[in-house]
Amino acid sequence: QVQLVESGGGSVQAGGSLRLSCAASGYTYSRVCMGWFRQAPGKEREGVATIYTGRTSTYYADSVKGRFTISQDNAKNTVYLQMNSLKPEDTAMYYCAASTSRWGCTVRTAPFFGYWGQGTQVTVSS
Repeated sequence: QVQLVESGGGSVQAGGSLRLSCAASGYTYSRVCMGWFRQAPGKEREGVATIYTGRTSTYYADSVKGRFTISQDNAKNTVYLQMNSLKPEDTAMYYCAASTSRWGCTVRTAPFFGYWGQGTQVTVSS
């Protein structure tokens, strides 16, 4: 059974940084798409960043390009989201997700992702 456990959320002032971690276990796929999504109250879930482990290709939402970086540590089965220059509009619950779909990685759309973590809250104050 695939399990995804997020950590690293918290509260920070605008302009600050946070690093989220997602520890994955239970899957045997050699290539998998790992992603970070976020959802603010009253808004749809948004695909923030994804990484395809087969080729380490990365994809970002326009709203976070240049500020967020997704990376992976294969030895630890862990995916990270480094978030810099945080803005109040980045405030949301952040979820780690996994998919076997390469296309899902490119389009960063939630229905392509079958495995989800419990989420970690990120709050950015102005």
